[in-house]
Amino acid sequence: MANSVNQLGLIGKSLSHSFSKSYFADKFKRQGIRNYRYDHFELQSINELKPLLERVPRLVGLNVTIPYKLAVIPLMDQLSPEASAIGAVNVIKIDSGRLTGFNSDYFGFQTSLLNSLPENWEGKALILGTGGASLAVEAVLKDQGIPFKFVSRTSGTGRVTYQHVREHQMIHNHKLVINTTPLGMHPDLETFPDLDYQNIGNSHFLYDLVYNPESTRFMQLGKAQGAMVKNGLEMLELQAEKSWEIWTQPSVVK
Repeated sequence: MANSVNQLGLIGKSLSHSFSKSYFADKFKRQGIRNYRYDHFELQSINELKPLLERVPRLVGLNVTIPYKLAVIPLMDQLSPEASAIGAVNVIKIDSGRLTGFNSDYFGFQTSLLNSLPENWEGKALILGTGGASLAVEAVLKDQGIPFKFVSRTSGTGRVTYQHVREHQMIHNHKLVINTTPLGMHPDLETFPDLDYQNIGNSHFLYDLVYNPESTRFMQLGKAQGAMVKNGLEMLELQAEKSWEIWTQPSVVK
């Protein structure tokens, strides 16, 4: 029986924060799915991916999380159009040894954001962080016509620093603030982006891609100022279901 089970999983560097395994275990139990299992595979380097594939020959699909959404791309045999356009991969489909990279973060974030933004919302956004998840957020904001700035610890083309945001009080006219960094994620619960939270008000919306804990310090500090806040749990669930669809339906990537 064990030999007939298709293996799925999540790769990342530290996975103690992740709900993915329990999410899929609940899904399989609820829907009576017995020919799949989902596990976590911690990799200290992306170079450990190929040995993993050799060690677990029944792997048919993987999710990808911090810090490998960009690093995994050179190991793909092909990319789906959206993964190629975004420049990040968070889903891998494995078929006869060939690896195809997809991006379900776009679908998850777009759907979750539009579920929460007031109808006909207009304004500008700050994207905190410049890692793999931020690229899907960038693509969604572009498609929604929402102007944005990237914020990171160092300045560079197309991004400003947290110090710049504070000194120029950019938070005043950037009402949507999206945290794509791991700051505040379990177990580092007391960390948070270095913003001027006193200038946040009830017209702000703080969206945190972190989903563990349920309420991060970033969210707590915003909520204390009257801002609307949301964590990344709905996005996780949406992208997980999109991943399942990718793994179990015939590939249309040419």
